Amino acid sequence: MRTCFLLVGLLIILSGQVMAQRACNTSEYQQQELINDPAFAARLDAIEAFIQKQKSKAQSANTSARLQQGVIKIPVVVHILYHQPGENISDQRVNSQIEMLNKCFRRQNADTANTPASFKALSADCEIEFQLAISDPQRRNTSGVIHKYTPVVEWQMDDKMKFASEMGDDAWNPSGYLNIWVCNLKRIAGYASLPGSEASKDGIVIDYSVFGTNGSSGYEMGKTAVHEVAHWLGIKHIWGDAYCGDDLVEDTPKQGNYTTGCPTGARVSCTNGPAGDMYMNYMDYTNDACINLFTEGQKTRMRTLFTTGGQRSSLLSSSGLSAPLIFESPLPDESPRWLHPQIYPNPVTSELTIDVAYDVRWVGKTVSISDISGHIVMQVTITSKIQTVNISRLQTGMYFLSVRKEDGSYIKQKFIKM
Repeated sequence: MRTCFLLVGLLIILSGQVMAQRACNTSEYQQQELINDPAFAARLDAIEAFIQKQKSKAQSANTSARLQQGVIKIPVVVHILYHQPGENISDQRVNSQIEMLNKCFRRQNADTANTPASFKALSADCEIEFQLAISDPQRRNTSGVIHKYTPVVEWQMDDKMKFASEMGDDAWNPSGYLNIWVCNLKRIAGYASLPGSEASKDGIVIDYSVFGTNGSSGYEMGKTAVHEVAHWLGIKHIWGDAYCGDDLVEDTPKQGNYTTGCPTGARVSCTNGPAGDMYMNYMDYTNDACINLFTEGQKTRMRTLFTTGGQRSSLLSSSGLSAPLIFESPLPDESPRWLHPQIYPNPVTSELTIDVAYDVRWVGKTVSISDISGHIVMQVTITSKIQTVNISRLQTGMYFLSVRKEDGSYIKQKFIKM
C-alpha cells in the first residue's frame, strides 16, 4: 500500500512539472511532418539557404540587419473552436492576446526592464506588429475572429482542427493571413507550423486556457502565443532542440536544455558563462512573467522571411487590412442547447424524436431499435440533426435504441412504447 501511495505521489509531482513548462510541441510536430511529407525537408533546406544568402548579402553590402525596412503588419484571423461554453473565449480576450503579441515583438512591455544587463544590448524591437483582419479573403467585412461550435471534445496535435471536414475550421489563405486556432488541446499548450509547411495547415494552434490574459498560472500573460508565432516565423527553441544544440542564431548563447519556472541570476551551461543561459528569451519554456526578449539575431532571421522571395513576403501585400468591399451581417454562431443525445417523448405513442444537433457526425449513421429480448425490430438511417422515427407499428413495451460511429462512440438509450 505504501508503494502505491508513493507512485501516486510521484505521478502528481511529474504531472505538475509537465504543466509548469510551456509544453510547446512544435519540434515534435516538425518531426512528424518530416515523416508525413518527404518533400518538407527539401523545402526547409531551401528556406534556410535563402535566409543565409540574404544575411550574407546584407553583411557584404555593409548594411544594417533590417533587411525589410519599416514596421511589418501581419493580418490575423483567430478561429475559436469550442465544445463547452467556457471554451468560447471572448473577443476581449482575443484583443488582449493581440496586444501582448505587439508589446513583445515591439519590445514595449514594462518587463523589458528585467532583461539582464549582459543581454540588454542584444535585445531587439523586431518591428513586427499584428492586427485582426478587417477584410476576409473575398474582401468581405470581418472582425478577424471566428466563433464555431464543434462536437469534438478535445483535440490532438494532428491538425484536424484546421479542417471543416474534421469538425474544425478551414484556414484562410495563409499567403495573406496568420491563422490562429484556439481550442481544447490535449495536454499541450500549443504548436506551430514552420515556414514551408503545407498551406492548408499553416498557422499556430493554442490551447484556449493559455490564450490571451487568463488564469493559468505560469501562462497567464498570453506569451505562449508569442513563442508559437516566433516558431511560425522560423525561430527555433533557444537550446536548438538538442543538448547544447544550434538554434541558428548567432547572438543567443548555447544552452543545455529548456528552463522551467522563474529562475534568477546566471545559470551556466555548455560553457556559456559568465552571462549564462538566456532563459528570459521568449523561445525558452520559462514562465510568462520571466521572459522578456528577442535578440537582434532572431529579429534578422524573422524579417528575412519578408524580403523579396521570402516565405512570408506575400503577407506584405495582403488585403486583410484593407477596407472591405462587401459588407454583410455575419450569421450568428448557434451552439446546440445540450451536449448529448436527446430522445423524446419518453414514453412515446407513435413518433420518437432523436436530437443529435450537438454532433452532426451522427447524420448518415444507422439506428437500431431492439426489443427487450435483444432482437432488432427496426432500423432507420439518421438523415438530419433532429430525426423523427415512426414507431406506431411497434407493440407496447420497453425498447432499446443504439447507434455507433466509426470512432467507437455510441448512443444506447431505452424508451417505453405506450
